[in-house]
This record gives sequence, C-alpha cells and structure tokens, in this order.
Amino acid sequence: MKHEIVQSDITVVGGGLAGVCAAIAAARQGRTVALVQNRPVLGGNSSSEVRVWVCGATAHGTNRYARETGIMGELFVENQYRNPEGNPYFWDLVVLEAVKAEPNIRLFLNTDVHEAEAGEEEGQRVIRSVTGWMMGSERRIRFESRMFLDCTGDGLVGFLAGAEFRLGREARSEYGEEWAPEVADDITLGSTLLFYTKDTGKPVRYVPPSFAKDIATTSIPLKRVIRSGDNGCHYWWIEWGGELDTVHENERIRDELWSVIYGIWDYIKNSGKFDAETMTLEWVGSLPGKREYRRFVGDYVLNQNDILAQRPFDDRIAFGGWSIDLHPPQGMYATESGSKHLHADGIYHIPFGSLYSRNVENLLFAGRNVSASHVAFGSTRVMATCAVMGEAAGAGAALCVGKGVTPRELRERHMRELQQTMLKSDASIIGLRNEDEADLARRASVSASSAMTRIRVDRAETAYPLAADVGILFPVDGPIGKLELLAEADEDTVLRAELWDTGRPENYVPKTKREECEVKVAAGERAWVTLPLSGGAFESPANAFLIVRANGRVRLFDSLEPVTGVLAFERGAKPVVSSDLEDHQPDQPVIEWSMRGRARRPFCFAADSGAYGPDKAIDGFARPYGGPHMWVSEPLAEGRAEWLELAWESPVHAAEIHLTFNDDVNEDLINLHHHETPFPIIPELARRYRLEVPDGAGWRTIAEASGNRKRKRVHRLDQAVAADRLRLVVEETNGGPRAELVEIRVYGD
Repeated sequence: MKHEIVQSDITVVGGGLAGVCAAIAAARQGRTVALVQNRPVLGGNSSSEVRVWVCGATAHGTNRYARETGIMGELFVENQYRNPEGNPYFWDLVVLEAVKAEPNIRLFLNTDVHEAEAGEEEGQRVIRSVTGWMMGSERRIRFESRMFLDCTGDGLVGFLAGAEFRLGREARSEYGEEWAPEVADDITLGSTLLFYTKDTGKPVRYVPPSFAKDIATTSIPLKRVIRSGDNGCHYWWIEWGGELDTVHENERIRDELWSVIYGIWDYIKNSGKFDAETMTLEWVGSLPGKREYRRFVGDYVLNQNDILAQRPFDDRIAFGGWSIDLHPPQGMYATESGSKHLHADGIYHIPFGSLYSRNVENLLFAGRNVSASHVAFGSTRVMATCAVMGEAAGAGAALCVGKGVTPRELRERHMRELQQTMLKSDASIIGLRNEDEADLARRASVSASSAMTRIRVDRAETAYPLAADVGILFPVDGPIGKLELLAEADEDTVLRAELWDTGRPENYVPKTKREECEVKVAAGERAWVTLPLSGGAFESPANAFLIVRANGRVRLFDSLEPVTGVLAFERGAKPVVSSDLEDHQPDQPVIEWSMRGRARRPFCFAADSGAYGPDKAIDGFARPYGGPHMWVSEPLAEGRAEWLELAWESPVHAAEIHLTFNDDVNEDLINLHHHETPFPIIPELARRYRLEVPDGAGWRTIAEASGNRKRKRVHRLDQAVAADRLRLVVEETNGGPRAELVEIRVYGD
C-alpha cells in the first residue's frame, strides 16, 4: 500500500458534470486542481454507467434561447459533432478529453474519498484535507488544498467536514412555497435504473430470473407508459426509494429496481401484448441514478418563489430553466402521474450565495447538493444546470485562492469581478453586460460590409392551416416598417393579429398586448398581406410577439430557412407525453405557446429591424436578451466575404482577440438519444475566417481559421500588433446564409 499527499490550490471531489466543469473553470484561471472521482469514468449520471441524458434550461425545447454556453456548451457542441447518435461511451470520451486538455488538472479516477480533516478557526470550520482510497491501485491519498468543492451529489465531503445541510422536504411555512408539504418530512426523490434494448433481427427467447417482479400484479401497467421500442431515459419513471434513505439503503433500492426492470422485460417479451419477438436486452444498469440526498445550507437558500418570479439576484452566476419537477414518493408504484411540473415564464437566475457553505469557510459545492429548498431543487437538480453551477463554483474558488478570501468575502467584495471573469469565458449568465475595462473593443467604433436591416422569411415550403392561434417572435429595434405575412384564403375573410411584448427581456411568451388590427384577406392563392401594426409602442429594443388568431379559412406558410432572432409558436399544441406520466399544466404560458416541432421552421413574414447592426458585436451582451445581440450580415455572395471592422482613434496593441460566433442557443442539443439534431455542426457558425490589420494600402492577416465548429475562439498572437483598425473577415459558414458574430473582444499585451 502506498501513502501519498497531493497538494493543489483546489480539490474538487466528484467527477459528474458539476465537478468536471468546476475543475476546468478553476484550471483555466491558472489554479492547480485535483479532480477526484470514485468511479472509473467521468460524467456521473450522464456517464455510460448510468446513461441519463443531460437536461438543462431548454427543458427539451420548452424554453427558448436557453441552451447553456461556457464549458457545458462546449461539451454539448463537441458531442454533437463527434457523437450525433448518442453513444454513451463516446460521450464518456468527450468529457474525459475536456479534462485531459487542461494541464492544471490532475485526475484521480476510482478514488473514493471517505475522510475529511476539519477544525475550528476563528469561529468557522475549515477543511484542511480529504483522504481517499484508490481502488485497484492500493493507494491511500491525502488531498491538501486551500479550497474544496463538494460535487459528490450526495454531499459526503461537506457532511464529513461538518457543513450544515438539509434532508427531505421543508414545511410550506418556511419559505412560503405552494408546492411544499404542510409539515416537514424526510422524503426525497427516488433513484432510477435504466436499460437498453436492441433488435437482433431473429427470434430471441427470454427467461426471467427468479427475482423478476410480476408487474401485472402491480399498478405499473395501469399508470405508466410501456412500449417495446422504448429504452434508456424513456423509462426514467422506473424510480423508487423516495421514502427510504437513498444512500444507506442504496443496495435495497438497486435490487428492487432490478426486479422491476427484468419484470418489465418479461411483460414485454412474454405477455403477448407487444411486438418484441426479435428484441433483446442489450444493457441493464447496476448503479442507481440518485436524484436527491443532502442539500447544503449556504448564505442563501434558493426557493420556489425565486424561480417563479425569475428573481434577478445581484450575485447571479448561472441560470436554470427546467421545470420544478417533483415525483411522488412511491415512485413507479404511485397511482398518480409519474411527475408534476411547474414552469416559470422563462429561465430563472441562480445566486452565488447558494454555492458555498455558511459554516465551513473554504467549502463550495455544485450539483444536486446546492443550497436550495426541496421544491427549488426539483429544477436545479438537472445536469446541465448542475454543470453551469459547477463552472461558477470553480471560477469562484480560483478567485478566492488568488485573493486569499473566503467565498463569502468574494460575494461581498468581489462579485462583479467574478461575474465579469465568467462572462469573458462565455459562461451562462443572463442580462449582464461585458464591463471589462481591459477589453479594447469597448472603446472602438464599429462598422461592417453589410448588415441585415429587413427580416424577410420568404422561402415558402408548405401551407399551414391556421386552425389555432400561432405566434411569431422577432426583434424590434427601431421602426418595423411594413409588417407583412404570407397567406392564402379559401374565401374572403378577416385576419386578426396582435402585437405583444414579452415582459422580461429573457422571456419569449406574450405578456402585454401593445397593438391589434384586423385586415381583409381576399380569396386566392398565396400573397403578402400587410398588417397595419407600427411597432411604435416599443420604446427600446425588445422582442415582439405577433399573435395571429385562428381562422379556419386561412393558411400561412412554413419556411425551412431559419432567421436568427425569429421564432414560431403554436398555441395549445398537444403534449408529447401522456399526462398520466407527466403533468405539465397546459395553462402555463411556456406550455400554452409551444415551439416543439417548430424550431428552425418560421412562418413566412417580413419586417424591418435594427437588431442586427455591427454595433451589436460590442454592446456587451453575449446571449439573446430582449433581442439577439449579434451582428448579422446580408447573405454571403459567391466569391465575396463579409467583414466587421473595429476602429480606434489611435493605434492599440492587440495581443489577444476573442470571437464568439452564433451557435444558435435555441437549438436543443442532447448528449444521448432523446432526439437527434440533423446536422453535426451548427450551420450559423463561421467555418472559415481571418483577422486582419491595415498594412500600407492593403490588409495583413494576423490570424485565421478553417474548419471551425466552435462558438468561442481565442486567438493569442505570438507578438502584439499595433493597429488603429482590426477586421474580422468571414469567408464561409457551416451552412448558414449569413456571417453572424455574437461578440468580439480585444486585449493588449
């Protein structure tokens, strides 16, 4: 047996997506990091050992422009290119390679931390070290750091260190949460095991094991959805253990879940109710995917009311958007629906005060153990949200080490610096501007070869019967000019339309009606109909929500050519999943106005907008927020590139240029098999581009790229360049018709 001591600035325990993103974020800030994982692979519940798909703020397309950026965004986009089929083993590799790419990270797999040394210092508990056992290598390793991050999910490190935590459900009176029970209890969400099937092409016999449960004698066939072609996360509802201790009775929970999985397969194969003769089990999980256990107590406890009000915390460092998603304690045996969902009107904000312990001064945490009530945890627990919290915790820990402060002191005295550090890394914070004083681009004037000034969606593909109300969202920035809609009618009729705002800039549902009109539509084939709406009620840049009311005599037209900043909605679309399984409350706005099936399929319409000018690339916003906030050119022509130019009154010394391209954060990417996006690279991303500075009568290339498929690119020049102008020239995209740039930053030497 070997005894070792590993010293680093930061120790991250837990190699799920929260821990991975925390470690990478801290390492990129120049800190040495030990990342300790008790399993042979990274990824936690998303790994090939458990195989839960990575859900996040998009809520499978319910929320708009909500896909995570930063490190989680990098993983999504890379997996989309390398693993569009959703192979769980390839996803393991995407996550592993992201960690291995960081020289400041030392990775310790198969290392189970089970001891923590902590003591009192000046009235606060302080962790001095944690110790783990590396299975298979007979190595006992002591990890010593200034900051520790508990990303274990179950919260073991914080528990061993004496951090305050909660377990179970709070009483309704504690935070005034409508969905909390009247009396507090120790009930949690249960655990799940998944299975994969495949069609062998020949008959396969199935003899169930002796412990397989006869599910025909349970309530499962009556209240849950069983289909022979489903597998993996379609069976998320094979859940149990919420009324037990999900850690200390983990083995009992696993055995019960196994008995049900093999019983379900017996039911599918041998009941005669399914077409499954050639189907076989390909994989059955052996590691229960836990949903809930300890939740630490920070300086702030996020609650249901914060989520529904979308409270814009001053210390916000991330966002979520998954519904408040609570399951019955009885899990798969419950006679009620498998889950009930409560949605905000859009994404919500997460404060840094929920990411560190209020009584252990050098402990931060991220993942499903953050400081949130049980009800709020019903949303924050999904993995992409855990990941963006992990990035924030890692960046925060790095700044704490650099400044010699505690997380509480960082929040009180250096919050703006943490937020600006994260924005520079393209992290997922909504509604905050780039205020980096070192960014030379903020002092430049900006121009471009062209900019889209009129939205015109006119490539009509198919007719769309106006059987229900529909919505068209588009950015209003200045006069909208002539607002037109492509339509046709069977007979003379009147079309009713209304222009609404969305309330909060981060929302994409109608909030307040601003204008309305009626217009006559003559019988005949497709024609452009002018809507007498001015858009003048919008005093500042915003998103407008155009509602076209149902009219059975009218047809609109779909287009297969998307336009950045434009979305299409159907009102009252039927849910994808039975309400017996998922209760989504259809009267909530984001459910009432559905985008499912309409992503990248706008209705044909036209309007003017100043939302795409070159100034948007330096306006400080790197995500949609009351508009797309990006430069969009006119269509690229054969043999002609489009450019954006920064100009300064006197030469600056440029050593590092940051480019953020449009990877359409409205596109719902997924790591496994929930759905397959039809392209390996986001089409709007610039594929081939160059950076130039003036050189006599012409221009000199100082950096260039081809084959680009990433959103964020940083070009560090070998030698700083003195210039009073800098151009980005986009020569080719990955399929999009226009050059599109979210942000450009320039830093000196």
